[in-house]
Amino acid sequence: MPLQLYDTMTREVREVFPMDENSVRFYACGPTVYGPAHIGNFRTFVMQDVFRRVLETSGHKTLHVRNLTDVDDKTIRQSQEQGVKLEDFTDKWTVRFHRDCEFLNLLTPHAEPSAVEHIPEQISLIERLIEGGNAYRANDGSVYFKVDAFPEYGRLSRLAEREITTSTTDRETSDEYERETAADFVLWKVRRPEDGENFWDSPWGQGRPGWHIECSAMSMKVLGDSFDLHSGGVDLIFPHHENEIAQSECATGKTFARHWFHIAHLMVEGKKMSKSLGNLHTLEDLFEQGYSAQEVRYVLLSGSYRQPLNFTFDSMKASRKAMSKLRDFATKFNFIPTTGNTLETEFGPFQPVQEALLSDLSTPEALGRCFSLVRELSEAYERGEYEGQQDAVSEVCRGFQATCDAFGLVVEPKKVDLVEIPADIENLAQKRWNAKLSKDWAMADQLRNELLELGWVVKDGKEKFELTRSAE
Repeated sequence: MPLQLYDTMTREVREVFPMDENSVRFYACGPTVYGPAHIGNFRTFVMQDVFRRVLETSGHKTLHVRNLTDVDDKTIRQSQEQGVKLEDFTDKWTVRFHRDCEFLNLLTPHAEPSAVEHIPEQISLIERLIEGGNAYRANDGSVYFKVDAFPEYGRLSRLAEREITTSTTDRETSDEYERETAADFVLWKVRRPEDGENFWDSPWGQGRPGWHIECSAMSMKVLGDSFDLHSGGVDLIFPHHENEIAQSECATGKTFARHWFHIAHLMVEGKKMSKSLGNLHTLEDLFEQGYSAQEVRYVLLSGSYRQPLNFTFDSMKASRKAMSKLRDFATKFNFIPTTGNTLETEFGPFQPVQEALLSDLSTPEALGRCFSLVRELSEAYERGEYEGQQDAVSEVCRGFQATCDAFGLVVEPKKVDLVEIPADIENLAQKRWNAKLSKDWAMADQLRNELLELGWVVKDGKEKFELTRSAE
């Protein structure tokens, strides 16, 4: 069963497949490394990670490219304010970003190009656009893309329907130098005093690239003129991705990306994230409040990527309970997590989870199916249906591993503490065991619940039971 995914360009759910019949080649717009990434950024990166994992667990090879924006107005301005070299400033935040990615168990992209490393490619691409009549040099030396030269401009964002002729974002405002029309966007910015020593030589004089040309040059360098899928947050649809399409297709005459995968915004307690509201949380903020990276990841993948996700601290508490249930299941089946290649994984009894994920990356439905199966399999285990059935237990564990791989969740069995068991608890557990042997399932369930209320979990083996303290 192939992955079906909504395509922003066509407004349809379409099959994702490799055009070269080998690897699904996709480009994900990465972070601008001028500060710590927040959970809104990571919502996008987590869903892109799940996308890749779902492809790989269904047997597809991937070529995943995620860029680093290490030169733009923000990185230059803040490095200048702090009196440090641009490279030292961005390296610091790149290290922090990679550390956070590791915490969240994000797969490392196969390529991670940076904008600064690809200045020559950007200059070359701008030269092609000028030669083709799609760009022009302004009087001050800056170079602009001529939007009128690309009749299909606005196709991705339905620009004509919205009657928008120019960007209103802060990032684009800084790109307004001496363009001929309001819709034209900058490809090369002439050097200015506030840039300090952050400039490069070009045929149009000293300066630096505009934001949009960076991604086109980097993606085309690694993936070629045309590739399978492009991804990012919905805030990048216009103008960034719209501009990428225009400049790339004018330069090559080919379709830039065949599929567009966008992830909706993250809200916090029903409000838009912003520094002014004080609700722009980083991973470190949540760690300081006692939450784990896996609990954060669970929340970030729990909602449909096509709908805004409302992050709340109640959802974090629910995530903790959900992860505890998964750990209980892992403990019961003596599950030992593994890491490594996720290609062509066996889902076994967890096949319904994979089917939900392949249906437009439906993570809420997939999680719901996962917990239904966890409950059903746990009840079957407690009824003794897996006694002496090691092959069946192994199949369950393989399927659970596949599910963890697809979600990117690391589920460890709970550690059993050696504690003294009170005599009355031991007697109650023995009474339950006798009821189980007599196949008095109702009484066994009742006594198990009594033990749970008293803070004890009973785990049945082939010939005996074990008692452990329940998690709080």
